[in-house]
Amino acid sequence: MGKLIGIGEALIDMIPAESGKMIKDVAAFSPIVGGAPANVCGAFSKLGGESYMVTQLGNDPFGDKIIDNFTKFNIGTEYISRTSEANTALAFVALMEDGNREFSFYRNPSADMLLDSASIKKEWFTDSFALHFCSVSLGDTPMKQAHKRAIEYALEAGNIISFDPNLRFNLWESEEKLKQAVLEFLPYAHVLKVSDEELEFITGITDESEAVKSLFVGNVSLVLYTKGADGAEAYTKSETAHADGVKVKAFDTTGAGDAFIGSFLFNLERALAGNKRIDDLSKETLEKMLQFSNRYCAKSVMKPGAIASYPSLSEMQQL
Repeated sequence: MGKLIGIGEALIDMIPAESGKMIKDVAAFSPIVGGAPANVCGAFSKLGGESYMVTQLGNDPFGDKIIDNFTKFNIGTEYISRTSEANTALAFVALMEDGNREFSFYRNPSADMLLDSASIKKEWFTDSFALHFCSVSLGDTPMKQAHKRAIEYALEAGNIISFDPNLRFNLWESEEKLKQAVLEFLPYAHVLKVSDEELEFITGITDESEAVKSLFVGNVSLVLYTKGADGAEAYTKSETAHADGVKVKAFDTTGAGDAFIGSFLFNLERALAGNKRIDDLSKETLEKMLQFSNRYCAKSVMKPGAIASYPSLSEMQQL
């Protein structure tokens, strides 16, 4: 089975001990290992795949915690750098009464933002299946150039490129700069995941069907469109598939979207065995993959945390 490589931020999510309050009013926080690309690797490994994270951590206790956590969940740490120039990134989170989250990021800069392109090695990608990334690390920092180098090497090696914009507006100087970064990197991706909250912002198109069609630029061969309780859809250039959402009582939605794409990539690797292409995937196959990822996502939100809440393949088969 080919390995998954994730690149971008690995950080500490400071989760509030109480909900319904803003960050300034929360009395205590618990440190949980997070970062969207890291969570995706976690889901891939929890299901039995092989994953590695490309990032940079500070020479500090939080960096040590992330390494320990990755080792526990079988996420490869061999491609991770350490530095004393900046600290490991922190993200304080508050869970509001209306279900929304408030974020405050401590990365000005953080160690991950300083990872440069010279740190990326071509040989990492010779036996990998896919490279996955998000938009958080695409700002004007050395890490952006590290992404470009990784994508270059991954494409040369025949890897699939997976992109989940995972928009975090308060990390950007302006919404326009965020949109420009997403549109710059979007054509590199073969697999693109967008949510119903992101589609119109990214495309500028209000009509849902037309907006999805407009995403097929450059390498884009598969669009995964997640719609929360309304389920998820998959679009290739020749097929369209839908799977209903799975209704559960959510305890913690942290990393839910990452669980979806991580589990989807796990099944995609298996579906593409024997030199199949994304364009060869049938509607039935896509529907089964969507159903699995919806169930996987639902299972994960019933427990606290991100990677720690993700089920194994055997746990999924018991559902």
